[in-house]
Amino acid sequence: MSTQPTSNGKPILRGVVFDMDGTLLKPVIDFAEMRRRVGVTPEMGDILDVINTWPEERRAQAYATIAEIEEQALKDMSVMPGAPELCAFLDRNGLPRGLITRNVRRSVHYFHEFLGTQPFQPSIQPFQPAITRECEFPYKPSPAALQHIAQSWGVAASEVMMVGDSIKDDIVSGNRAGSLTCYLDNGGGGGPPAHTPDSFSGEQRPTHVVSSLSDLQELIAREYTLVAPPGMEVAAA
Repeated sequence: MSTQPTSNGKPILRGVVFDMDGTLLKPVIDFAEMRRRVGVTPEMGDILDVINTWPEERRAQAYATIAEIEEQALKDMSVMPGAPELCAFLDRNGLPRGLITRNVRRSVHYFHEFLGTQPFQPSIQPFQPAITRECEFPYKPSPAALQHIAQSWGVAASEVMMVGDSIKDDIVSGNRAGSLTCYLDNGGGGGPPAHTPDSFSGEQRPTHVVSSLSDLQELIAREYTLVAPPGMEVAAA
């Protein structure tokens, strides 16, 4: 869903919400192995949905396994190429950056602390709001967290872009919220994307497909009019 075009013919963008693992961070979690260890095949459906139907003891064991895998991912954490530059670009233009992840609060806290130790110029400030699967909102692909973020910024959901590497979680949640969506294809490594928006249909069809966050920065600068939410305007230099 797109916003109304401005006088220059470009739609307005007023904020960007990111997935974390595989989007802002290089993908280090082997989700196929996670499913194997937990005992949830793709045919059974969403891994969290399935686990949440199990008896308490089995559910606790499954979440303990997931926590072990996520803990290892923290030790292997590495920022996706183009992320520092994209964040700086959004910050310069007064566009807020949010985060929605199916990971846990500890991982997001570690991620924000990790950003503070990196020699990025300028440094990457925390993503606000940052919503995890432990928050009060249903996890992706529910649109609830994304709608909450847009409301907290005082903007329409249609003026926010959801960016992620999962069609079934990130793109579906964004489309259900009525937001713009961008699918990060090919692992964020650049080169031509393996897909186009027309590769998908229905609520899985993204507004855009890019293969790197650098490409996303160029796309946003080229195709959108950037307007800061009320109270977040950047003073002219």
